[in-house]
Amino acid sequence: MPAGTPGSARHSSTAAGLKKQPAEPRPSASIILLSPTNQVLLLHRVHTLSAFPSAHVFPGGNLSAFHDGDIPPPGDAGRHADSLPYRLGAIRETFEESGILLAQHMCAGGDALLNLPSADRDEARRAIYENKERFVDWVERVGGVVDAENLVPFTRWITPEATPKRFTTQMYLYMLPLSSSEDPAIAAAQSEAMIPTPDGGVEHMAARFDDAASWLEKQRKGEIILFPPQYFLLQLISQFLTGPPPPSAGSVNNLAAGVTEHYAWQRERLRGFLDAVPTATEPRAAGHHTAWIPWKDKVISPVTLGLRRSDRRTILGLDKPGPELKGTERGGDWERVVLVKFGKGVVRDVEVRSREEVLAEERKAERAAEALKL
Repeated sequence: MPAGTPGSARHSSTAAGLKKQPAEPRPSASIILLSPTNQVLLLHRVHTLSAFPSAHVFPGGNLSAFHDGDIPPPGDAGRHADSLPYRLGAIRETFEESGILLAQHMCAGGDALLNLPSADRDEARRAIYENKERFVDWVERVGGVVDAENLVPFTRWITPEATPKRFTTQMYLYMLPLSSSEDPAIAAAQSEAMIPTPDGGVEHMAARFDDAASWLEKQRKGEIILFPPQYFLLQLISQFLTGPPPPSAGSVNNLAAGVTEHYAWQRERLRGFLDAVPTATEPRAAGHHTAWIPWKDKVISPVTLGLRRSDRRTILGLDKPGPELKGTERGGDWERVVLVKFGKGVVRDVEVRSREEVLAEERKAERAAEALKL
């Protein structure tokens, strides 16, 4: 059937007439990057961008067939699943945007990352951004291998269908080795240095590591902008990444070993969380099929459930996987919702709450409003 006719791939017939189909989501990937002290890297986007202006975001971006290999086409189930192109894209974009290279030395053992001079990194970032050399070829040429194996899947987000620009974004968690704090790019990010991005700073102004709880607190104070996916994921991991250990007496060597063990323990708990089911604790939520999808496999396409009567914030449900995966067994998180107030290009007052509690509050508010009419 020709494209554009009723019932074709682009349009479907409804009682109200022709309804345009959602835009095809573009494959992208992003990394929640943990420092050796389990802080999280966020990039500050400039205010002139059309997508997420002025927001703090995880490093990542669109997949590239030139750099990342064959990308599953629309309609292919693999387009919305973890695969090597998504992993390569996530690592490449992180390198382009922050200079942090998630690659190991080809001949060395252990988990130490390949460390190159900053000047060499910056030159490569420009060349890769401009497609002058394939990312994996450059990594191999300098004696490294991309560390795709140590990426841990941590949800996929598909943009709601009403949005003109849509993405299917695979999120990953990557834990920098506990011994890698001497890396110059990591040190620069920790000091909130301006990063020499390949496009001259058009997309990102700075990169910084901070505690997950600190990022959330800055958002609550209005100091930074976090969109719902970033806020939601930071909220989840903040349960486990709770900062440094409390002060204790002992020798310098024993204290250092204790600190390392503390951060390793946090990471182990977080890894267990990503694999565990059920993911819900409330009885009704635990009975929903999404509770039996581990966090590493959840697919979330936010859906508006309504507006709060009390503060007019939008209530976003997180259990649906999006139109592309409708009718499959995939899904997100039924137990929680995100409350958010949308403005022109910005969001504020983001909060994660229990779905049951929020909807119960709305029913109570509705009954109170009806009583006032009597």
